[in-house]
Amino acid sequence: MLSRLFYSLMLVLALPYLVLHLLWRGWRQRGYWRHWGERFGFYTRRSARPVIWLHAVSVGETRAAVPLVQSLLARYPGHQILLTHTTPTGRETSEQLFGDKVWRVYLPYDYAFAVRRFVRQFRPVLGMLMETEIWPNLIAICRCEGVPVMLVNARLSERSARRYRRLAGLVRYSLTGLTAIAAQTPADAVRLQALGGQQIKVMGNLKFDSVPPVAQLQLGQQWRSAIGEQRPVWLAASTREGEEALVLDAWQRLHAAAALLIIVPRHPQRFDEVAALLEKRDIRYQRRSSGQPVDASTQVWLGDSMGELFAYYRAADVALVGGSLLPLGGQNLIEAAAVGCPVIIGQHVWNFAEVSRAALASGAALQVNSPEALALAVGRLLNDGVRREQMRQAALAFARSHQGATERLLTLVASHLAA
Repeated sequence: MLSRLFYSLMLVLALPYLVLHLLWRGWRQRGYWRHWGERFGFYTRRSARPVIWLHAVSVGETRAAVPLVQSLLARYPGHQILLTHTTPTGRETSEQLFGDKVWRVYLPYDYAFAVRRFVRQFRPVLGMLMETEIWPNLIAICRCEGVPVMLVNARLSERSARRYRRLAGLVRYSLTGLTAIAAQTPADAVRLQALGGQQIKVMGNLKFDSVPPVAQLQLGQQWRSAIGEQRPVWLAASTREGEEALVLDAWQRLHAAAALLIIVPRHPQRFDEVAALLEKRDIRYQRRSSGQPVDASTQVWLGDSMGELFAYYRAADVALVGGSLLPLGGQNLIEAAAVGCPVIIGQHVWNFAEVSRAALASGAALQVNSPEALALAVGRLLNDGVRREQMRQAALAFARSHQGATERLLTLVASHLAA
């Protein structure tokens, strides 16, 4: 197909950029300097058992996959579960969550030669791509090699759909190469179908099936007890570049001297950057990584740790879910709801539009459009225990009412493995 040939040619021309990109990212995050061979299809392992393969790009997709992976391990003990990732943080998250129960490697870049090596090395009996991973060469070669591939927990925002329509022929060719698509919402299904997707079923969002780990809930309660039950605590979770300054602007407007602000940046490579911002503003802060209890005089606690977001939500009275104050598309608010933490979001939530609308409609979340509005919303909630409890109960009910995607997806998986 001409569009795929042109796409492959563009990839060849982009090869020097990809190498430079890996080198540059490695300066900030050394994990990018490891396992280079895997990114071009070179692997050392080969499984004697049939392989079920799941691709989870980074941290969010890996966490969303937890209930699915756990169910696959339980139901298919004779199979090898293989997780592929794109980012070092995704790979590290997989190690934390699953240890040696699964294999993990990087998915190669979408060069035909690299993808073919990957497929022939592991010979998966079934492949699943999480969310919106549409890679033309990967899908085409899997089809040629007889490997069924599904797009699962699939979501497609209107903004992303507009971008894909610019490459309509290539996207249609890729989507028709999938054996099934499990969409999160009816709106996602409609957009995917308009681009050429077939065999689409609406199955819900796997993230609702993630159960907060007991150990993290206990850790969060320990933190809260040490901070003090009477001290107001608000959390800015999964913040992105530029948002911490807006959060601090809101915090300064809040005039709640006793309140503790917890900031947990989305990306670990930004921990030091946020610490520098706090120092520049002459704010008394501590880092979670210090291991020291939060002092009563500490104004901001910097959550520079990985894999503890449930614990932070458990320790907070109210949480802003980041990525939404600036035009970045938002972040997952389901984890906060599952813990029963009242949620505040900004205006920019197109990556989680359906979930955000449902959370707002249920009373589990509030939406703000400025640092001034954020300060006002946080202040009101911190001073209104009754309202917080109403939102807490609404959040728990919201999370429970949307569960069940994992079981529906497992039925689809079983039908393909039996074929």
